[in-house]
Amino acid sequence: MPYITIDRVTKSFGTFKALDLVSIGIQKGAIHAILGENGAGKSTLMNILYGLYQPDEGEIRINDTPLNLNSPRDAIASGIGMIHQHFMLVESLTVMENVIMGLVRGARTIDIAFHEKRIREMSASFGFDLDPTAPIWTLPMGLRQRVEIIKALYRNAEVLILDEPTSVLAPGEINSFIAGIRKLRDAGHTILFITHKLEEVMQVADFVTVMRHGKVVHEAEAASTNTRELARWMVGRDVVFELKNRELLQKGVSGEAADVLTVEGLVAVNYRGIRALDDVSFTVRAGEILGISGVDGNGQKELAEAIAGLRPILAGRIVVDNRDVASLDVKARISDARIAFVPEDRQSQGLVLDYPVAFNMVLRSYDRPPASRRGVLDFAAIRKLGSDLARKYDVRLRSVDQLARFLSGGNQQKIILAREIEAKPRLLVVMQACKGLDVGAIEFVQNTILELKAKGVAVLYVSTELEHVLDVSDRIAIMFRGRITGLLNRDEATTQRIGELMAGIDSGVAA
Repeated sequence: MPYITIDRVTKSFGTFKALDLVSIGIQKGAIHAILGENGAGKSTLMNILYGLYQPDEGEIRINDTPLNLNSPRDAIASGIGMIHQHFMLVESLTVMENVIMGLVRGARTIDIAFHEKRIREMSASFGFDLDPTAPIWTLPMGLRQRVEIIKALYRNAEVLILDEPTSVLAPGEINSFIAGIRKLRDAGHTILFITHKLEEVMQVADFVTVMRHGKVVHEAEAASTNTRELARWMVGRDVVFELKNRELLQKGVSGEAADVLTVEGLVAVNYRGIRALDDVSFTVRAGEILGISGVDGNGQKELAEAIAGLRPILAGRIVVDNRDVASLDVKARISDARIAFVPEDRQSQGLVLDYPVAFNMVLRSYDRPPASRRGVLDFAAIRKLGSDLARKYDVRLRSVDQLARFLSGGNQQKIILAREIEAKPRLLVVMQACKGLDVGAIEFVQNTILELKAKGVAVLYVSTELEHVLDVSDRIAIMFRGRITGLLNRDEATTQRIGELMAGIDSGVAA
């Protein structure tokens, strides 16, 4: 008998059926991967298991006992913890304070030494190496993730739901993270592992469930399947893992290609006033893709925002086609310098969530034809443009009048990419282009970016997902503590060398 039984669970939002009679059996003490395209229903199902949503039909059982999960508090009381992709931590508090928050309500005194000792011992037992006294804001993203896991374990969670857990990790951190997850499994914990990275499924999972269009379409033991088979079940067709425009990538950039972007001595601070960019310099030529890699929080976001005009600089130059644009506002950089920008946070920066999809498609062109004429919006033209782009970029939706907030994260990302790429930019600055996308969508996005390269567009491709950077980049710049620690051609960019530069080894930047 399964430890967790998800029995004929159905969930609809209006007329849209997100889950359709989903049934899954999950064994105790196993790592069970949940795969599927964007909009397949994975997140909705996990949110039901964590008490954030309630099913319209069906039930969840643990040891064949039905659960009534009306809130995350009910889930935690039932031994279920969830580590979200966006961490739920208070940065100004310490590790220990975050872990015990909510557990000591009403207590007049707190035994700080006891909790610090227990957290240190629990952390060490899983190889997490956490300092309970460290403030959260001082920790890299990988350690923050471990704080979230310890926080769930501290609440006696027997089941851990991990949502895209390796997306914030550097290559060198992934193996130790997976080792820690295996230790959790071996200690008797049950792990639900949501990911788009098929190689990691094969590396860590015991069982795999594939979802498509709100239904379970395939279940297997990981040892009996492979990445190509799983990809086919995910998207309903064979996925070509080799990019169709691979010959464009291999051709490289002409030595006579003009410099489109030149960054010289760039200095900027983050939102806490701490220097995030420290004398950054590089160039990107026409028809070149320069990848920017590094562990999240080492200046990549500030660099992209400075170029796009969203972050002021303290020193340096930003030159596009021989024109210094550092003094231009965002609108001028869009219209005059032809800079397109795909932000890291699609929900707070890339979209207006309570606008329809069609309106989001024209956010950078609403003031000119065909979206408007003589200052008046042409709603029919906006809907037609939105429909055309949704088809072209494979955005899965019911209608272009649907609010953007009700789309999956991957489909939200496609809206932003469509809007920015269709503007025919001279320079495309794209952050986390494939974050949250399934294998079919990743294939589509990467080929689209390579087609831009072939048209002479300069691309600054910023991502913490190293495999995606390696897939499309002509050169790769690695950032550590606000500086570029290495600039490698694709043929010399090994995972080991990049991992060393991400850690500041042999770079002149003290680790």
